[in-house]
Amino acid sequence: MILKTAILTEGISFPEGPRWHEKKLWFSDMNAGTVMTVDENGKLEHIAEVPGHPSGLGWLPDGRLLVVSMLDRRLLRLDDNGFTEVANLFDLASYHCNDMVVDAKGRAYIGNFGFDLNRPDPFSPAEIILVEPDGSARIVADEMAFPNGSVITPDGRMLIVGESFAGRLTAFDINQDGSLLNRRIWADIAPATPDGICLDEQGAVWVASPETAEVIRVYEGGTISHHVQVSTRPYACMLGGDDRRTLFVCTSGASPVNGGRIETVQVETAGTGYP
Repeated sequence: MILKTAILTEGISFPEGPRWHEKKLWFSDMNAGTVMTVDENGKLEHIAEVPGHPSGLGWLPDGRLLVVSMLDRRLLRLDDNGFTEVANLFDLASYHCNDMVVDAKGRAYIGNFGFDLNRPDPFSPAEIILVEPDGSARIVADEMAFPNGSVITPDGRMLIVGESFAGRLTAFDINQDGSLLNRRIWADIAPATPDGICLDEQGAVWVASPETAEVIRVYEGGTISHHVQVSTRPYACMLGGDDRRTLFVCTSGASPVNGGRIETVQVETAGTGYP
């Protein structure tokens, strides 16, 4: 099935990390260094500034916001008086930190680039880092081909990660202590390049694929049920709205400056899991 989005709002720099929370879509405007929200009418609101470029977003069980600060490789928490550093990951992450998923216990799983995309460096694999709510951090997976968007199933037992440079979705079982076990290929989707992803109630994963300029809906094993056409290039997606059946897509590339957009399309199956 082929779907086509409508533009909800534009004039953003580079939107990423969309999350549906408190009846709004929260997202990181990476290049502008801001965390923002947009409601279903397209009204934008500025939440906080992150000079180190924000990426993945999530929330602790007590409702406090967690933000990945990419360039300085830190996990930050938004308190009443501003940001507090939860963990400095400079010695654990091979390069800039990137997307993140936070589970029901407040444990954050964070990926990173692995190497500098802006230089002709050879490819280098990256890690997934687990940060506990108390700030303790450890590597729980390595040799990842640019671990990017991630989801956790509603029961908290499985993590699915998009490996952008391998064209696949990779799954892990989550142990009680947060460690990752039984690594396996969940779906090989090349030539698609998975960036941000989200999960629906039928167990399918929606995947933003910037290199093929579409969003796809994938079942375990690789069967694709839907293709979504967008205005430019999609970098992340999230199921939200009151019934979790609005697919929000973060796109960029319409213009060199402020070319980012949030686009939407209605789908049949509601979102679930984390984020």
